[in-house]
Amino acid sequence: MLVQERFYTAEEFWELLGQPEYAGKRVELVEGEIREMAPAGGEHGEVAIGIGSLIWSHVQQNRLGRVTAAETGYVLYKNSDPGGRDTVRAPDVGFVSLERAPQPFSEKFVPLAPDLAVEVISPNDGAEAVEEKVLDYLRYGVRQVWLIYPSSKTIVVQTSAEIRRLAAGDTLDGGDVLPGFSVRVGEIFPTG
Repeated sequence: MLVQERFYTAEEFWELLGQPEYAGKRVELVEGEIREMAPAGGEHGEVAIGIGSLIWSHVQQNRLGRVTAAETGYVLYKNSDPGGRDTVRAPDVGFVSLERAPQPFSEKFVPLAPDLAVEVISPNDGAEAVEEKVLDYLRYGVRQVWLIYPSSKTIVVQTSAEIRRLAAGDTLDGGDVLPGFSVRVGEIFPTG
């Protein structure tokens, strides 16, 4: 476990990630506090790359914007207080519309919230931590969040106005956030 003595800004957090004590660790910055995330398993990775590939292909074919994979940090909140308390989250898949990100991203954190944040939920992800992450996404401008549950083969789609639960036979669509995107939920999960 990482011990923290103070709050960090997004810039300081970026610099810390290059230090040896952070090598191989999955971390996010939540209101200036460094939070370590549990390692994900194979099922998580397979589902994340699957949905990410579907989104990426659709976005590329339709020139809709930019797609990022897991571990890409988005600066959701930048506190004006020089003492930190910034928030940097790393969704498993992120999408930003071309209107908001006309140029490729830099090598550092993406300096804005994604339009769509996708999280693949692992058995070791606590309900409170997932809820906190969703609330951060919505509070700081993410228009739509997809929570993908491999264990139950379901998806929860959440916006600031509604929550929809989808089962294997339902269709997941991108709505006005990811226009034209559509896939049957059951196709997202690997088959034996």
